[in-house]
Amino acid sequence: MSFDTKRAFRLALVGVAAASLAACASRPKPQPVAPTPEPPPATPSQPYTPPTQPPVSSGVLPGSVQDFVVNVGDRVYFDTDEYSVRADAQPVLAGQAQWLNRYPAVRVRIEGNADERGTREYNLALGARRANAIRDFLIAQGVSAARIETISFGKERPIDAGTSEEAWAKNRNGRTAITDGAR
Repeated sequence: MSFDTKRAFRLALVGVAAASLAACASRPKPQPVAPTPEPPPATPSQPYTPPTQPPVSSGVLPGSVQDFVVNVGDRVYFDTDEYSVRADAQPVLAGQAQWLNRYPAVRVRIEGNADERGTREYNLALGARRANAIRDFLIAQGVSAARIETISFGKERPIDAGTSEEAWAKNRNGRTAITDGAR
């Protein structure tokens, strides 16, 4: 055997040994994820409220979209055919205002949504009123109006495609989406 042939043979042997070791390496089995509990169904006398979770402090970059969504909340809910900010939504919106005032470079879009009942035109108008109610609340808390835009999706972007009161309660919402300036 020549020198080049011996070298090629050794390299091939090293490659086969490395491939064999890699094939024998053990990988940990994936752990099952615990299912998240379903929220209780909404009733006409008890409006839908999202499940509350404690703020997450580890692994979330302050000033990021994830920080806003996880630690403040990006969505509030409305009653049927209403656009006034409910009492249970005010702490969420106050938290949004504080967060936005802490990060003045962040710009947001308020998205107004409605449930499937009613005409397309009615729901677009209702979604716009809901978005503007949130906008007005944030401005009253010191957030600059120049940083906020609004849009209505009416019934076009439901969270829950169901046709029950529980589904409709989820779909009657306003979402604050960060559009620019987050980390």
